[in-house]
Amino acid sequence: MLVLDAAQTRAALPWDGLVNALGDMFVKGCVMPVRHHHEVAVPGEADATLLLMPAWQPGAYIGVKMVSVFPGNQTRGQPAIHGGYLLSSGKTGELLAIVDGGELTARRTAAASALAARFLAREDASRMLMVGTGRLSTNVIEAHASVRPIRNVTIWGRDPKKAEATAKELSLGDISVTVATDLEAAAREADIISCATLSSAPLIRGDWLKAGAHLDLIGAFKPTMRESDDRAAERSSIFVDTREGALSEAGDIVQPIRSSVITKDAIRADLFELARGAHPGRTRAEEITLFKSVGAALEDLAGAVLAFESQRDKS
Repeated sequence: MLVLDAAQTRAALPWDGLVNALGDMFVKGCVMPVRHHHEVAVPGEADATLLLMPAWQPGAYIGVKMVSVFPGNQTRGQPAIHGGYLLSSGKTGELLAIVDGGELTARRTAAASALAARFLAREDASRMLMVGTGRLSTNVIEAHASVRPIRNVTIWGRDPKKAEATAKELSLGDISVTVATDLEAAAREADIISCATLSSAPLIRGDWLKAGAHLDLIGAFKPTMRESDDRAAERSSIFVDTREGALSEAGDIVQPIRSSVITKDAIRADLFELARGAHPGRTRAEEITLFKSVGAALEDLAGAVLAFESQRDKS
């Protein structure tokens, strides 16, 4: 049985290979039951979340991820996300690999956004704004830089010191990395805006989005959470990772639907339709696009299989 720690998981999931693996999995599909989503009380702090996410390809692989999200870890200098992934044979049930769940989640989440950007961000997008300074931030920046000609990255966080620390973690060659103190000004200049936060109130305003901008919303994974306002939904062509997930869990979609700003039909396509060519994605240079993801077990399975097979082939 293969056991991959965080560093080994990271090395086994290079961006180009991972983005392609996710695209292939969205084309082929897999069995993906509804995930288990449980609130876990943490005395004296915000509730944590426990996620159990199974998926399988009949006769090939079976996988399940157990991940916890503890918002209070931010005050302790620890990652909010921890967990593990169990990959088994779809023929015999034999346990094949245990993959670090936190690293797998961070990289597949970023890769899903990068996959969406292939269809939705302008091909000449060069200026990126990263809203958030957690574990996902560096992954999201690197993933987008692998699919678009990013030349300037600006990082904004509620705590400027954390934004500075995130900037220092990045090693992007000739890409310029700066820290923003004025979120609105940075947003108005960005070609791609990615948000990976645990915010319950809008951070990005729709009126800030310039023509041709792509808004990538990652962090708000509950109906009570959101990172953009109703105006952003109103102005944008909306795309999601999965329709079922977005319509049940994504506050950035659920809340504007509840307030009648948009309808369910405002969702142009999901990643299944984009990857399979059923929808072309961006159709005009000046179009504002919005991609909302809440995560899918399919993405974890694709990443775990890639990590397992790459390491197996080396042995």
